[in-house]
Amino acid sequence: MARICLHGYVSGKVQGVYYRQSTQEEADRLDLDGWVRNLDDGRVEVLLEGEEDAVRELARWLERGPDKARVTAVELAEQPLQGIIGFIVRR
Repeated sequence: MARICLHGYVSGKVQGVYYRQSTQEEADRLDLDGWVRNLDDGRVEVLLEGEEDAVRELARWLERGPDKARVTAVELAEQPLQGIIGFIVRR
């Protein structure tokens, strides 16, 4: 299976609800690489890289997030592979 990279933004009530940590846990479970971080405007930015099926599964998870999150929009676009190893929460 081919590796792909998606980069984008998640809007809604996604800060202060364990969204970044939960995203990291899901990425680790799916053996994905990349990162997640909060933005000053209240959104969360993500970069996901790995096997296409796993990346698409996490992309679907981003649409709901953890229990306390209220996601209103997810905007993801495919981009060239970055060669990132591991998944981190950026601060």
